[in-house]
Amino acid sequence: MSEFTNVTVIKKANVYFDGKVTSRAVVFPDGAKKTLGIMQPGEYEFGTAERELMEILAGDLDVLLPGETAWKTFSAGTSFEVPANARFALKVRTLTDYCCSYFK
Repeated sequence: MSEFTNVTVIKKANVYFDGKVTSRAVVFPDGAKKTLGIMQPGEYEFGTAERELMEILAGDLDVLLPGETAWKTFSAGTSFEVPANARFALKVRTLTDYCCSYFK
């Protein structure tokens, strides 16, 4: 899906790591939520409240998923899932554009 229709976009940005990671929330009529964001090169760690699907739209990064010991590489056109109530680490190698979907 390259575009969303009939959605609400929250104007206030989610800003992390001194502005190196930012996103905007998109809310669908059924209450489903996604965020669209940009990550600058760097190393980051995030925690989840809900299960997440992270789609990489552009860029390259390495991800250390919960319970894993090996980093995995993701680039444009790939995605990965993170379970609820978990932490994961990122090594963003190039400016990365992403879409994150949340599941309750």
